[in-house]
Amino acid sequence: MSAFIISLVVIFIAELGDKSQLMAMTFATRFRTLPVLVGITVATAVVHLASVLLGAALGAALPTGPISILAGVAFFGFAAWTLRGDELDDDERVKARRATGSAILAVGGAFFLAELGDKTMLATVTLAADHGGVAGLTGVWLGSTIGMVAADALAIVVGRVLGRRLPERVIRYGAAAGFAVFGALLTADGIRSL
Repeated sequence: MSAFIISLVVIFIAELGDKSQLMAMTFATRFRTLPVLVGITVATAVVHLASVLLGAALGAALPTGPISILAGVAFFGFAAWTLRGDELDDDERVKARRATGSAILAVGGAFFLAELGDKTMLATVTLAADHGGVAGLTGVWLGSTIGMVAADALAIVVGRVLGRRLPERVIRYGAAAGFAVFGALLTADGIRSL
């Protein structure tokens, strides 16, 4: 139980103001809440399970350079997609909002890439290395996943409120700029790590 509580608190705090929390807020302005939350939860559960297994087996972090570069390139793609995606007519917009499968894949893919080598992943690896045994590792996995999803759910609520008050053009350009900035930061971080 202590591994669960420690992991939940550490990851929740680590996620506050993190790029993935800002991504959650951005996605919440573009998609319905449930698909965004499902995408975040699935991606987080998978990445944190891998983190726990890595922490248990190696007790060390992955080399993050190439992963950060790949994630950075993907973020530039998400920026372009965001700009292009809002060119849809009203009929297509309604269809896109109803297409929860694609929203789940977009959010899940973005979060999966963003979390590889991220501080929350590395924190989860470290926590798992410190809490051995099946109960400890399960506690770290569940605590870190719930802590991250809770922090990102908070961002979704904020994103939904802002999304109702901001013009669509501001949201479109802001989201594209956010993805481009994350792409540049991840790419630069990856190059520095090489």
